[in-house]
Amino acid sequence: MLIELKLKVSQNAIPLKMKNMERKLSIIPNEIISNKIYFIRNQKVMLDKDLAELFDVKAIRLREAVSRNIEKFPEHFMFRLNEIEVEMLIAEEIILSKQSLGGSMPYVFTEHGVLQLANVLKSDRATQMSIKIIEIFVEMRNFLTGTLNLALEVELIKKKLTNQDKNIELVFSYLDELVEKPENKIERTKIGYKK
Repeated sequence: MLIELKLKVSQNAIPLKMKNMERKLSIIPNEIISNKIYFIRNQKVMLDKDLAELFDVKAIRLREAVSRNIEKFPEHFMFRLNEIEVEMLIAEEIILSKQSLGGSMPYVFTEHGVLQLANVLKSDRATQMSIKIIEIFVEMRNFLTGTLNLALEVELIKKKLTNQDKNIELVFSYLDELVEKPENKIERTKIGYKK
C-alpha cells in the first residue's frame, strides 16, 4: 500500500513539473526570443549569453559545457565572434561592453547549434526552450521564403510593365508620325458630271 502511494505521488509529480515548465516557457513571448536572433556571417544566430538566460543557466556554465563537448559543435553549429563583430554588437547596443563578456569572445549558435546545446546541457528547461527557439527559427525561415517569393513576383510584374510601357510608347510614336505627316496635296481631276 505504501509503495503504491509513493508510485502515485511520483507519477503525479512529473506531469505537474512539466506543466509548470510549459507555463513558464509560455510566459516568454516569441517576440523576445526572435529579437535575440541576429544575422552574423550570413547566418541567423543567437548569442551564448542570451541562450544561457533562456535556458536558465549561467553563461560561464554554458561555455564550459560547450568546451567539454566541442566535437559536437562544428563550424556550422557554432562559432566564436571576432573583435570586429563584438565591436559591431557593442555599437548596436546588443552587448553592453567588452568587460561584460568576462574576458572571452562570445559563442554564437545557429539553429542546429541551439538544438545540440540543449542535448549537451540535458535539462528539461533547455530541451523545452530549444524546441520553442527552433519553432521560431522555422517561422522566420518561412516568413523570409514567403517574402522572397513576393519580391520575385513584384519584380516579374515590374518587368512586364516596363515591356508594356515600351510597347505603348511605340504605338504613340507611330500615331504621332501619322498625325504629323502632311498629306500630299495632289490635284486630282474631279470625276463626275460638270455643270
